[in-house]
Amino acid sequence: MTDQENPAADLDKFAGAPVLCVGDVMLDRFVYGKVSRISPEAPVPVCLVSEESAMLGGAGNVVRNLAALGAAATFIGIAGDDEPGREVKSLLGELDGVSMTLITDKSRPTTIKERFISGGQQLLRVDREVSDAPAPSIDKKLRKAAEKAIPDAAALVLSDYDKGALSRETVAALIETARQNNVPVIVDPKGDDYSWYAGAYLITPNTAELGIASRLPADGDDAVIAAARQLQEKCRLENILVTRSARGMTLVGPRDTRHFDAEAREVFDVSGAGDTVVATLAAARAGGVPLDRAVRLANVAAGIVVGKIGTAVVWRGDIAEALHRQDTHAPGSGKVLPLDRALERIESWRKRGERIGLPTGASI
Repeated sequence: MTDQENPAADLDKFAGAPVLCVGDVMLDRFVYGKVSRISPEAPVPVCLVSEESAMLGGAGNVVRNLAALGAAATFIGIAGDDEPGREVKSLLGELDGVSMTLITDKSRPTTIKERFISGGQQLLRVDREVSDAPAPSIDKKLRKAAEKAIPDAAALVLSDYDKGALSRETVAALIETARQNNVPVIVDPKGDDYSWYAGAYLITPNTAELGIASRLPADGDDAVIAAARQLQEKCRLENILVTRSARGMTLVGPRDTRHFDAEAREVFDVSGAGDTVVATLAAARAGGVPLDRAVRLANVAAGIVVGKIGTAVVWRGDIAEALHRQDTHAPGSGKVLPLDRALERIESWRKRGERIGLPTGASI
């Protein structure tokens, strides 16, 4: 196997790969507790809270994944002039290799998604957001900052959660600037009008999003390809990667298509899986990895992240470990982990309600 065919060599290209991410940042809050009774006031469960945590969501989760993969990420987005906005800024500042321009919009709150979880199951999600387009002055600031950063990037991610950060004019301007600088644009799309993303190198809808945008069925291989082809031609999109959950991924290129079987071993939480896919694709392309091999790595990353809890990230070592298991069928691989990944795995086990035992004489 040559280096060009070696997935491990492709992973090495993630290190320091310059990726610019622009989009809707939000704060993901998680409230964990135990449900043991039904409320006497209404037929709803009573959750006794034991723990709360917060992390970056939306485009912020793309950046978290880029940092975990070892890329050199730059983030540009909008946050409110409020405590959640300051928390978002602080969390971005804690990420290794990440620079940011966070524009403050005093007219809107920072988007928050709060999830209540018990026994590993989500009970309720509460959203606080304003999705209106930003004021022209805020939109102009974001656009100018992004246009200035594009020439220094090797890939541009537009992470559109339809929360107002990306106006149609800004999306068009950034795609055009990126094309002029030979920077591939990878879009995580929203809405039903993909003409917003005309000229993009790659978009990553799931099957439901594909069906809505194309107004065609997307419930089988042939249907997915037909719907993607229609959007490709109608909206001037170079490549469409359709994420299909348990059915894997289908890449529809300018001339051919390729299917990638699902890699998930256990699906525990799909929160943020699309962010992981986009981040892996961007880091790979920014590092010079060809698209088909980038998709293979993104597919492996997706299979890993759905086995984690919450808006989780995939580390570069996670992908290397998974590839090693595929290549060697070694069930015992991955027993020795770096501290950060070991602590993440322990926390995942704990939140699933699993017990952690240690051999006699061991300490943790």
